Amino acid sequence: MHFKTLSIHTGHDPKAHLGAVMPPIFQTSTFAFDDVGVPGQYDYSRSGNPTRKALEDTLAALEGGVRGFAFATGMAAEATALMLFKTGDRLIVQSDLYGGTYRLLETVFRDKGISADYVDLRDLAALERAFETPAAGVWIESPTNPLMNLVDLERVAAIAKAHGAVTICDNTFLSPYFQRPLELGVDIALHSTTKYINGHSDVVGGGMVAREEAWAERIGFLQNAMGTCAGPQDCYLVLRGIKTLAVRMEEHNRNALGIARWLERHAGVSQVLHPGLESHPQHALARKQMKGFGGTFSFRVGGGAAAVDALLRRVKVFTLAESLGGVESLIDHPATMTHASIPPDVRAGMGIGDDLIRLSVGLEHLDDLIADLDQALSA
Repeated sequence: MHFKTLSIHTGHDPKAHLGAVMPPIFQTSTFAFDDVGVPGQYDYSRSGNPTRKALEDTLAALEGGVRGFAFATGMAAEATALMLFKTGDRLIVQSDLYGGTYRLLETVFRDKGISADYVDLRDLAALERAFETPAAGVWIESPTNPLMNLVDLERVAAIAKAHGAVTICDNTFLSPYFQRPLELGVDIALHSTTKYINGHSDVVGGGMVAREEAWAERIGFLQNAMGTCAGPQDCYLVLRGIKTLAVRMEEHNRNALGIARWLERHAGVSQVLHPGLESHPQHALARKQMKGFGGTFSFRVGGGAAAVDALLRRVKVFTLAESLGGVESLIDHPATMTHASIPPDVRAGMGIGDDLIRLSVGLEHLDDLIADLDQALSA
């Protein structure tokens, strides 16, 4: 079936639940056994819940994997993914990435003996050199948060496989509607379902989908053993959001590209980082491995700190807030917000300066969004 049809019908058969068109919320912690020593399909909601299973089956279908997993937060999904590795393992990690991921790697897992070496994965020769020291995995963001750099997923996955390393790709920015990493050879796709998959800024959650059963077995064991799973209420909300994922992503994409093209012509903007623009150095790769460009991108403001401060204070339709992917438009200053947990020198080395602004473009009318940015930038 086409993606739009899958997103509405996968994961739930109304006949199984008294004709309910939407999956019911199984708000229960435990399930009765069929007999002494004979559990039913479910016995305890940490180990499995019908509402969660509906979401997990849907995620797997949309990403094209063998099994999906739903987690309490995006960071719970990341923590579970990192528990696939053991003390002494080394990871090759995209050199510019979400601040929360950097914090998790450097302040939690490095102390546990799992180290990360940061490499610009746009440079395949650098990746090959990084494998001169054995590595157990490659951690990818594409596009990266917030610099919108792209990774050639097919080639990076092939190099990693040749060296016996697992590949994990954070696909949050694009959702499976615009990019399906597993089809390009990546082993595990990861999401903050808080973002586009849910799309309504009213729930936090995470997801993973495995391409092969061996990885699915390990993820499933860790999810149960660590208790990082999502609750049924949150799963229901994410399932509700998925029903409109396709139509939302198309509108996010149109609005964001329209704003990016307008910003490119604005005298107060020094650079626009959007892979849908012909000026983006990886535009050709974007068109090759992505079906759209999403609704989140970044740009640099000229005029120094005063100009940045004026922009952030004067917007009226855009809301100054962290997160992304909701129906409402958000504006974020990565250096002081989403990436503040990264040390300033490391952040500067990534290219995340004080002049960088990230937009999550929502579903409002494009003219209103441009007018809002125009009056704020004019200050």
